[in-house]
Amino acid sequence: MENEKFIFCLEAVKDTTKETITEVFSNLQQLAASQGIDSIYQTCDTIEGFEDSMNALLYDDHNFKNYEIIYLVMPGQENSICINNYYYSMEEIAELLDGKMKGKIVHFSNAKALDLTPEEAQYFLDVTRAKAISGYGEASIANSSSGLDRVFFSLFEDEDDVEEIVEELHRKHYTLCKLLDFRMYYNL
Repeated sequence: MENEKFIFCLEAVKDTTKETITEVFSNLQQLAASQGIDSIYQTCDTIEGFEDSMNALLYDDHNFKNYEIIYLVMPGQENSICINNYYYSMEEIAELLDGKMKGKIVHFSNAKALDLTPEEAQYFLDVTRAKAISGYGEASIANSSSGLDRVFFSLFEDEDDVEEIVEELHRKHYTLCKLLDFRMYYNL
């Protein structure tokens, strides 16, 4: 249990009171069954729900240090996420997570394109203290990133060097990385 790593996933949905099994939830279950990578999955439908879920993770979950990846599945655009038809900039999200993501990878599915300027990425990293922020330059519902996300997550089980992980991901799945335009921003 000491070296076990987990994924925390927060998915934006239209209504949290309606229980639905999403593709993301199913993929996380497959990841746990096939590779033994456990995760916590939650949904939110408001920015307050986003903040409450993150605060519960930070302050109530005794395994927080073992969560290496914070997986956010939210639609949006290059520099914003959308929750319940409201847009929140990456700067606003960084400020909500101020200093709380030390050593974590904040990974976005391709429900939103992650296209940050170097200054925007550096601001997010500096404010949140995250190890890296990753995602895809191509937002697509038709070409879900969930398969590549699973591979990406599994690489973190044996490797901590983000540069090596990105290289390995490209070695194993170059075509898919290019199609979805996988990208990662991190401090050297």
